[in-house]
Amino acid sequence: MSSHRFTALKNALGIYLHRRVLVMLLLGFSSGLPLMLVFSTLSFWLREAGVDRAAIGHFSWIALMYAFKWAWSPLVDRLPLPLLSRHFGRRRSWMILSQSMLILAILGMASSDPGSDLGHLAICALAVAFASATQDIVVDAFRIESAPEGMQAALAAAYQVGYRSAMIIATAGALTIAAWVSDTPESYDLVGWQNAYLAMAGLMCIGLVTSFFASEPQVDMQAACRDEVRMKHQLKQQYSRPVAGLLAWLYAAVALPFIDFFQRYGRHAIVILLLISCYRISDIVMGIMANVFYVDMGFSKEEIATLSKIYGLIMTLVGSAVGGVLVARYGTMKILYLGAFLVATTNLLFALQAHVGYNVPLLTLAISVDNFSGGLATAAFIAYLSGLTGSGYSATQYALLSSIMLLFPKFIAGFSGEWVNAFGYVNFFISASIIGLPVLLLVKLADGKLPKKTDDHNDKTPTPPAQ
Repeated sequence: MSSHRFTALKNALGIYLHRRVLVMLLLGFSSGLPLMLVFSTLSFWLREAGVDRAAIGHFSWIALMYAFKWAWSPLVDRLPLPLLSRHFGRRRSWMILSQSMLILAILGMASSDPGSDLGHLAICALAVAFASATQDIVVDAFRIESAPEGMQAALAAAYQVGYRSAMIIATAGALTIAAWVSDTPESYDLVGWQNAYLAMAGLMCIGLVTSFFASEPQVDMQAACRDEVRMKHQLKQQYSRPVAGLLAWLYAAVALPFIDFFQRYGRHAIVILLLISCYRISDIVMGIMANVFYVDMGFSKEEIATLSKIYGLIMTLVGSAVGGVLVARYGTMKILYLGAFLVATTNLLFALQAHVGYNVPLLTLAISVDNFSGGLATAAFIAYLSGLTGSGYSATQYALLSSIMLLFPKFIAGFSGEWVNAFGYVNFFISASIIGLPVLLLVKLADGKLPKKTDDHNDKTPTPPAQ
């Protein structure tokens, strides 16, 4: 390798040593930890405690908090917090509040006994989900406002590494602690589970400490404030001062993010929204049948767990890291196109697997390539979504856009089982590949539709090496 190429590679990888990237790694850990504590880990605890399956199923509704986080994202965008906002700034104050709420709520879960008071545990779990979704809103906004678009994929990759690492700790780590503390690891022990959740509450302090020492992004809010003042002045002619102030605030918090988006993109907004709603269609439609496919091909639980959780996780993180480097060097749209192409075409490996049948080396290859492609595509896509948000509306717009990206693919994925029953796995995976190809056209049509951002950032951002 020539010295010039080595220097270029060193400079490209150096982006992951930037302070903002390291901060995002820790914030990703803080965001990923609570998720499993109200999902699979909680289900395990409840079942060991002898809770009925129907009740455990009802607990899954707590996850709806994450699906509706866009509903209170305008508050996170526009509502200052007394004392906290003055000392820590708009974004960090909300992070500190949500992380403090999470620690208290997880401690509440740790003090619960599902055998005697299931309602107390449900309330605390609901509080964890709400605080966790709020943290996700503000961390996304913090990431977007902390650095320009060229660095967003690296921030997204660091966030994913932290997030997925925390998910492992909140599942395997919590189970290990519960068994280790218990006097009878083979049977249910309430104290073991309570200590496991106490440990998870302690680990949440990582995010809280990070928020205290992170730098608040500098964002120009003048345009949003001017619009709010102008609307308030107009409304005072019809309403009392308090009512006019409230209506003007609601206009700025709820209506202006939509108005801003369509004003900036005009007629191109439709193409952009189509791209967002379709970009992940190939991997989501395929993914819904993945585990069913593995079982039908005769793979054991141990093989599936090893290949999908270990190889799959490693390759996803590698793909995310590579995506971050490539976006910083070549730009978002080129890597967005590459990611869409790879995600669509790698489904053909699963079509080959369906034709061959049980074959561990082939499945290892298929899962590794598929997860690498998915990680790369996700890093580029997050960078793209981040570039779409407007100054002052990051939390609201990103929450809405990230919700849009799942609606259509999830709806189509609901028919995947019927398609497999009618046409078989080979045709299903070929179809999952084909429906991803129109995304390439949408990427081309949307290319060049991002307006230049002029936000200032309080960190010096590393410049990608010259090509």
